[in-house]
Amino acid sequence: MNFVKKKTFAVDIDGTITENGGGRIHLDALDALRRLTNMGHNVIFVTGRSSIEGYLLSVFGGTTKITVGENGGCLTFDSNDHVLLGNIEECKTALKVIENNIENVKEKPVFPRMTEVVLERTFDLDVAKKILSENNIEVELSDSQYAFHINSPDVDKGTGFSKIMEKYSILRNEVIAIGDSATDIPLFKIAKTSIALGNASDLVKSEATMTVNANAGDGVIEALDKLAPKLSEI
Repeated sequence: MNFVKKKTFAVDIDGTITENGGGRIHLDALDALRRLTNMGHNVIFVTGRSSIEGYLLSVFGGTTKITVGENGGCLTFDSNDHVLLGNIEECKTALKVIENNIENVKEKPVFPRMTEVVLERTFDLDVAKKILSENNIEVELSDSQYAFHINSPDVDKGTGFSKIMEKYSILRNEVIAIGDSATDIPLFKIAKTSIALGNASDLVKSEATMTVNANAGDGVIEALDKLAPKLSEI
């Protein structure tokens, strides 16, 4: 039996451990992540969804009960223990400016947010970025493929997960990030190993240290199979 150094997996949810489209969890991928947790590794969801949704998934899924949600804006450690890194008021101010200048801007009906604004993907994101820049409004505007997100300046999945690393003394070379969208790139940058799934864009793949062919949950299983020699306990 070889001694295995504990790893920390930072795992996106939508498009990563969901079945393609529809938001249903890919149960085999979740089972694989639970097995990693049972082996003593950390498996932490880092999502554009509400951190409460991610936290509940960790409870029901049997993974580590810590979540980075709202694209880094909110950390959840327990049902009533949240750390807010973003400020929803500045995101709402940005929303008003976008609404006043672009047609067809709609908020997406989502689980309530504490630090961000979530919009339907019904307008040109680059035009919105230009308008905000012209109005000297500094926010992060991103596309998770699931929605457009307005976050506070310097809030992203990388900055959010960095706080977890500080709190639990997790080193960069212990982190393995898995994701599929542009919002995962900041997370990739702080992980020694980063894995882009088959459904990721070429840009996202170019920022990862490793890519797999399969999409979403099947891709997570493929990635873990590739990593297995490093993680094996025997």
